[in-house]
Amino acid sequence: MASLLLAAPSGWFAGWHGFVSALLGGLVNVSAGVVFAMLVSLGRSTTAGGTLRTMLRAEAAKIAVIVLQLWVVLSGYREVVVGAFLAAFVATVLVSQAAILIRD
Repeated sequence: MASLLLAAPSGWFAGWHGFVSALLGGLVNVSAGVVFAMLVSLGRSTTAGGTLRTMLRAEAAKIAVIVLQLWVVLSGYREVVVGAFLAAFVATVLVSQAAILIRD
C-alpha cells in the first residue's frame, strides 16, 4: 500500500519510469519479507536455540535478498528514478517495522 501511495505522485512528477521505480522500491522489501516468512515457517525447531538459529538465518536471507534486488534494479534498470525508488524502499521498511511494533 505504501508503494502505491508513493508510486502515484512519483509517476506524476517523473512519468512512467518514476511510477515503475517506486513500485520496484516497494517490491524489494515486500519480496524480502516473503522470503523471511517462508524460511521462518519452514523452521520446525523445538528448542529456543533452534528457533533463534532459524530467525537469524531468515534475517540473513532477507538482507541478502534486499542487497541482491537493490543491485539488480539499480544496475539493470537504466531509467530508474533513484529518488522514487529509494523513497518507496525506505517507506516500506518503516511501515513494516511499524506493523511489528503496533498491536491491534
